[in-house]
Amino acid sequence: MVNSPCINVCKMKAGLCAGCFRTLDEIARWANVGDHEKRLILAAVEQRRGRSGPACTTSADETA
Repeated sequence: MVNSPCINVCKMKAGLCAGCFRTLDEIARWANVGDHEKRLILAAVEQRRGRSGPACTTSADETA
């Protein structure tokens, strides 16, 4: 079983989810495709992540 890359940061930006880097089509199809297709989507997600640079994170110190 292939786990979803969703991290519950669901905001579309330039056609991609800002949290998981999937397209709307990939998000919509996820529940209905097999593991092979999910792995292909995850490979595309990894390429997109690599092109976008470091992920934006907030540390506990920044929110205090």
